[in-house]
Amino acid sequence: MSKGERTRAAILDQALAMTSTDGLTGLTIGTLADRLGMSKSGLFAHFGSKEQLQAAVLERAAELFADTVVRPALAQPRGLPRVLGLFENWIAWTMDPVLPGGCPIQAASIEFDDRPGPIQDLIVKQQEDMRRVVIGAARRAVEEGHLRADLDVEQFAFEGISLCYGFTQSYRLLKNPKSEVWARNAVHGLVDRGRLRQ
Repeated sequence: MSKGERTRAAILDQALAMTSTDGLTGLTIGTLADRLGMSKSGLFAHFGSKEQLQAAVLERAAELFADTVVRPALAQPRGLPRVLGLFENWIAWTMDPVLPGGCPIQAASIEFDDRPGPIQDLIVKQQEDMRRVVIGAARRAVEEGHLRADLDVEQFAFEGISLCYGFTQSYRLLKNPKSEVWARNAVHGLVDRGRLRQ
C-alpha cells in the first residue's frame, strides 16, 4: 500500500469505530480530524464531502462484514453447513468487541430508512446483497437435500435475517443474558422447520 492508501485506511478504521458508537449522522469531518490529529483539509483530500466519507465507511463496514461473516461461511461445504455458518458468524459479529457500538450497517439502515438519497441507496444495496447471500445459501441447501424441496427460500431468508437483527437489539440494547442462547435456538428452530414438511 502507498502512504496515501495507508492513511486512507487508517482514517476509515477510525471513522468506522466512531460510526459504530455515534452513527453515520454523528460522523463529522471536524470530529474525525480531531481524533486523528489531522487537519480538515487533510481529510478532504481523501474524502471530498461528508457524504463521500459516509459512503466509504459503509463500504468498509461491508468489507469487514464479508470477511468476518460471509466468506468464512461460504468456505464451508455446500448446503446446510453454509447456512449455519452464516448465522453463527453473524451472531459472533454482533458480539465482536472490535465494533464497540455494534454493526454500523444495521444502525445505518434505521438511521436512513426515511432519508432518501445516495447513502440510503447504498444501504439498500447492501441489505439486498446480504438477502441474496442468505437466499442463495438456502437454495443450495435445498439442492443438496438438506432442506425440503418446497421450502420458500425468500421466507427463510426473511426469518433468518430478522432473528439476527432481533438478536442485536436483545444483546446490545436490552443486554439480556439469554440473548445468545435464544438466537441459536431460533436459528436451529428455523432450520428444523425447513427440514420438515408443513
